[in-house]
Amino acid sequence: MTRASSPLKTILVTLLQEPLKVQSFAQVHCLLLTSGVTQDFSVLVMLAEFLASSQSPSSAYFTLKQTLIFPNPFLFNSLITVFTQTSSPQSAFVVYKYLVCDGFSEDKSTYPLVLKSCAKFSGIKEARQIHAAATKLGFLSDIYVQNALIHVYGLCNCYQDAGIMFDQMLVRDVISWSCLISVCVKGGLFGDALSLFSQMDVDPNITTLVSVLVACGRIGELSMGRSIHGLLLKNAAILGLIVGNALLDMYVKCESMDEARKVFEDLPVKDVVTWTSVISGLVQCKQSREALDVFHAMQASGMEPDKVVLPSVLSACASLGALDCGRWIHQYIEWKDIEQDVHIGTALVDLYAKCGCLEMALNVFHGMIYKNVLSWNALLGGLAMHEHGKVALSYFDWMVRTGLKPNDVTFIATLGACSHSGLVEEGRHLFASMLELYDVTPKIAHYGCMVDLLGRSGLVEEAYELVKTMPMRPDVLIWGAMLSACKTSGNVQLSQQIIGHLELEFSDSGVFVLLSNIYAANERWGDIPMLRSLMRKKGIKKEPGSSVIELDGRAHEFLVGEIKYPDQKEEILMILYILEKQMQIDGQ
Repeated sequence: MTRASSPLKTILVTLLQEPLKVQSFAQVHCLLLTSGVTQDFSVLVMLAEFLASSQSPSSAYFTLKQTLIFPNPFLFNSLITVFTQTSSPQSAFVVYKYLVCDGFSEDKSTYPLVLKSCAKFSGIKEARQIHAAATKLGFLSDIYVQNALIHVYGLCNCYQDAGIMFDQMLVRDVISWSCLISVCVKGGLFGDALSLFSQMDVDPNITTLVSVLVACGRIGELSMGRSIHGLLLKNAAILGLIVGNALLDMYVKCESMDEARKVFEDLPVKDVVTWTSVISGLVQCKQSREALDVFHAMQASGMEPDKVVLPSVLSACASLGALDCGRWIHQYIEWKDIEQDVHIGTALVDLYAKCGCLEMALNVFHGMIYKNVLSWNALLGGLAMHEHGKVALSYFDWMVRTGLKPNDVTFIATLGACSHSGLVEEGRHLFASMLELYDVTPKIAHYGCMVDLLGRSGLVEEAYELVKTMPMRPDVLIWGAMLSACKTSGNVQLSQQIIGHLELEFSDSGVFVLLSNIYAANERWGDIPMLRSLMRKKGIKKEPGSSVIELDGRAHEFLVGEIKYPDQKEEILMILYILEKQMQIDGQ
């Protein structure tokens, strides 16, 4: 290249870095061919990248082919690489086909690049063609080709093919192991993933450890998860945000929230995934008040919640009856124009239903564009809670007409609605239709609903007969429902039969307290000390009652006998005294 051509080269290179119209590029291309600039390899690479980003696969290929004096696999690989990164990764495979048809000799680097494009558009058919071509031309023994095949087979859900490729490898590196472990995790083969990890003969990398932590969380393998944590602590350099989030998620999935909170607090940097993991974990572990505390801390940190974390926060609000906080979140969703997808919509229906705002629950439900079975269950549960049995049955029929199949929870909610509204015949019909019409086998919770329905309606003997025909052993909830029915009907004799089951099998305080109330209602005072003695013998203690109130957007829980705010004790007692007097005035 002469000095005289250097300014021209600079101009042409600058033009290749800018968007060009077809006519303008034709002129630039002519200058490239006639000036001798294309003898500079760096210019050719830039040309290949420009073509892939601005032209169709066929135009880009033939333009580059016309420019080259001698075919160069590296340049065509550059073309393939850029096409793989576009929104149409299948274009990379089109370029590869042109190469093969023209008889150009691709090199071993071509195959991993094309396989990467196949992985992006799930081209399993194309991947198998490349596998065959690599075998025929002797490139299959290359470890990069082998790893790329494991990767693409895994992404295309061909887990057996990925395993076969792995087994055929004579030499494996950390990428090989990580690829197959991540393939197993993606396919739900969590035990196989952990087994592979235990067989690794090379040091794991971040990808390996993240995949293994996911597997540990999914099957509750807390011990191995802790071992991975220990391994990470020895190499603090790799304990970044990605690994930290995976570690946090593992502890959350294993319901080890103390350890999860410790990881959360130790992370120097937190993103929305970090906050979402700990909040959803607390909700799943029935620690709704703590979940709201973390949510408030998330807001205070300046991190904006997204549509992934908000359903968990709304669920926490629903559990605590924190209506004001839930309403604020609803307003926040509308203010930030966050998409009200099926998860957010369902959570809002559940919140308003549990907080007594049934009209709002119905408004949100009817405003949802898409509803799944969880959405219908949330509404049916709310209607049952508010004793709208006939309305719940009409919505159940509507759900079935839409083509959605009811599940276990659907029938629990609907049978509960029948129970709370005294709809005995409707409940009997619904219970009988579960297996006959909907292929849902009644479980113990469904029998519990029927026992409660019959018991509330005074049909205690029929309820007891149903219990005796159950295909599974009655649990404490079944006997609790029976005891409640006995108390309502005054059937002390039947309650005495039930005590035998309770004495031998259960240690729940609630049923013993209920039985004690039955004896008291029937003035059988001599039997009450016997029950208390039995409770002491079995080590059963009555859990203290609690109340939750919402103040300034925060939930506060009070246990019976607990003095949580001693500085405000007098003020609290005064308010309670005023409320008590007001209730007396109102006749309550």
